[in-house]
Amino acid sequence: MRYLPLGNSGLHVSIVGIGCNNFGRRLDADATAAVVNTAIDLGVTLFDTADIYSHGESEVLLGQALGKRRDQAVIASKFGHQNGDMGYGPAAGAKGGRSYIRRAVEESLRRLGTDYIDLYQIHTPDPVTPIAETLTALDELIDEGKIRYIGHSNFSGWQIAQAAHTADELGLNGFVSAQNHWSLLEREAEREVTPAAIEYGLGVLPYFPLANGLLTGKIRRGVAAQEGTRLYGNDTYVTEEKLDRVEALFAFAETNGVSLLDVAIGGLAALPGCASVIAGATKPEQVRANVAAVEWEPTDEQLAELDEILTPPQ
Repeated sequence: MRYLPLGNSGLHVSIVGIGCNNFGRRLDADATAAVVNTAIDLGVTLFDTADIYSHGESEVLLGQALGKRRDQAVIASKFGHQNGDMGYGPAAGAKGGRSYIRRAVEESLRRLGTDYIDLYQIHTPDPVTPIAETLTALDELIDEGKIRYIGHSNFSGWQIAQAAHTADELGLNGFVSAQNHWSLLEREAEREVTPAAIEYGLGVLPYFPLANGLLTGKIRRGVAAQEGTRLYGNDTYVTEEKLDRVEALFAFAETNGVSLLDVAIGGLAALPGCASVIAGATKPEQVRANVAAVEWEPTDEQLAELDEILTPPQ
């Protein structure tokens, strides 16, 4: 396993992370423990969850699964999804505000069974609260030791810049990570998000790196998605254009003696700005496959060939 600093920070994370949105939804306590323990045994340190995942149950099961291995993990959790309701009521205020953040972090700490969160991320931008208030509230939590580093998810390029300048102007701890939708099939993040993250010293944490399953190697033209998977019955997502690119990637992988999963994870991990590829897993075999995939490190020539197959945004 390789480890990288998360942006310009002292926090180091494994180059493959575990997305925990299946914990409490598709996985019970025993299945969650199997995934978590396998990941730690293989050197994975980053576990990404959120208060809204299974309405808090993901955090509960992650905390239970880590148990005495807590110090071997970097727990990343999130708060303040604009389309989610944690039941705190109107008195908690806007989701990027000081009152809400105080309530959310205490609840997450309780569910996780820990006294600190390594990386605390605002899940979606708050259209109401000034970013200065959000940063100030998070800075206070860092000073108190309840969180160690802060990040954001789903911010645009200009929001990344605004937050960085605000933190600098106010002398506050700034965000060290940007979590955004990014895969070799869906590279829109490379237009503004990854350049802004690199400019302001943030590490990018791609979510949905396997394009909802299209890059697992199990789905291609003429092979339908299995029942129970993300893509089952999702005909609007699986387009002919995407299948064309998947077939081209299959050909590339075959020519280079690797699997499509190797290309999807190893290729993404090699792109500028990427700090750790967050991939979900429902069983230990998937964790092993994801960890093995990142061992493939493409050459500059191979990356250029991938750009020809999957043209990045200009």
